[in-house]
Amino acid sequence: MVIVNRSSSIWSNWLVQLGGCIFLAAVLPTLHRYHSIDAGAIDTLGYTFIGILNAILFGFWLLRNMTTYPGVEKGSYIFPSIGIAYFLLLMIFVFGRFEYNRVTLLLSFGISLIWLFLVQYQEQRSAILKVGYIDFSEVFSPIEIRSVVWRRLVSPHISAWGDVDIVATDLRIDVPEEWDRALASAALAGLPVFHLKHLIESLTGQVELEHLSENSFGSLIPLSAYKRVKLTLDWIVALVALIVLFPLLFVTAIAIRVSSPGPAIFKQVRIGYRGDPFTVWKFRTMRVAEDANVDRSVAMTRDNDNRITKIGRILRKTRLDELPQIINVLRGEMSWIGPRPEAEVLSRWYEQEIPFYRYRHIVRPGITGWAQVCQGHVAEVEEVRSKLHYDFYYIKNFSPWFDLLIVARTIYTMMTGFGSR
Repeated sequence: MVIVNRSSSIWSNWLVQLGGCIFLAAVLPTLHRYHSIDAGAIDTLGYTFIGILNAILFGFWLLRNMTTYPGVEKGSYIFPSIGIAYFLLLMIFVFGRFEYNRVTLLLSFGISLIWLFLVQYQEQRSAILKVGYIDFSEVFSPIEIRSVVWRRLVSPHISAWGDVDIVATDLRIDVPEEWDRALASAALAGLPVFHLKHLIESLTGQVELEHLSENSFGSLIPLSAYKRVKLTLDWIVALVALIVLFPLLFVTAIAIRVSSPGPAIFKQVRIGYRGDPFTVWKFRTMRVAEDANVDRSVAMTRDNDNRITKIGRILRKTRLDELPQIINVLRGEMSWIGPRPEAEVLSRWYEQEIPFYRYRHIVRPGITGWAQVCQGHVAEVEEVRSKLHYDFYYIKNFSPWFDLLIVARTIYTMMTGFGSR
């Protein structure tokens, strides 16, 4: 994972961002309430201030970790990050039976959001990343990426490079001595120097299918320690979700049965972890048709597919049709986050058409995933090939922070209906 700073303005300084948030959202609301409350409520106000201070620190920490990933619009993750932090603080106050000042807490939450959105607006005004690239092989063609300007460097003298933000080249070849010295000098001067392929992966969120790309630890196998922790967390969250969402699941099932003939649940054999087939559960969103496991064309969902029912379109747009897969998570067949499992007939076809397709089964398939929030639904071979770029990037950067980012983007996807068919 390459962390890139796209702006050198004062607004991009994290100390300015955090300090401003603490002063405006913690100190000022507390001082305001301090002069208008009874002396007996001073201790309560003090507990509230300490809680708010920790919520801001935790929320800011979440935001910084989520926005180091590619393709991230920071503004989209301000509310989820700060919301999670303040929600956890509220739960601590309520279940811990701690006294707290509600007005101060609410005021602090609102000011935190306003301040961080203001900072994001100011950052975006100068969010142009100037990349100086060195092409020794004469084969690199700069790809078009929003807010990125490419500049080819032809001289090994740093003074001739101009005001580039970072430098990138192929660091796996024998670099001429004069360029070796130039790159070393650039690094010593504080100018980031990246391997070109890794930089492009980070900017696009994709891993090209030239070969099986190792992860950050130099292995084809994702971090096993996190895989075990994730499996446990998946099961706990699925159990809680099933209990909490049972009324919604029940009402949705009744609505499907009433609106069109056929069962409420759609079952389909798909390929999962380590290439093993399993039966996935979803709410039925189409009219009952032939077995989708046999005919490849039937297994594909097209744009404006006329088989989709009226209530099915709503379920697909909001992704509520995926909720019965909670059962698959409880059975250990799926995760909340991972590459989407494909129908068995489609998966077998893709394996014949696309090299390395089976590698996506190295992690458990997910209800949502990096490809879904970046690309949406796909079916054609070329689209699936592009989708694999995202799946491989997820596998290569398999981590709790990446999963947290996908959760935030999934919430945005559910609100906008992005990528549904």
